[in-house]
Amino acid sequence: MKTVTKKELVHRIAEKTGVTKVVAKEVIQSFLNSIIDELAEGNRLEFREFGVFESRERAARLAQNPRTLEKVPVPAKRIVKFKVGRLMRKKVSGEDVGGLSLEDDDDDDTTAAHPRGAVGGHEASGMA
Repeated sequence: MKTVTKKELVHRIAEKTGVTKVVAKEVIQSFLNSIIDELAEGNRLEFREFGVFESRERAARLAQNPRTLEKVPVPAKRIVKFKVGRLMRKKVSGEDVGGLSLEDDDDDDTTAAHPRGAVGGHEASGMA
């Protein structure tokens, strides 16, 4: 398994799209910052076929220190959950993805009618 850094992704995307590395880095960083900002505001981000990001409240609980076996209170906190989309799930598991593609998605036509309200995925629909 290889670790791919943001720098490597910037290089690949710049090469594939014909934009400079500076532009590719700005777009990627802006995209990542937007995801963080939306989650911090409690919003849900849906990228069809890719997945869904949402922040949830984790309830307070009692944990146990493994060394002392002492019960320790752990306060409630907000965490980020990610639910894998169909295309990613199939591709990662090695299944045939057929005609599935992230590029076919056009969130602009579907976000207004989404049952949970507006989603944050339409800003990134042209990046896939």
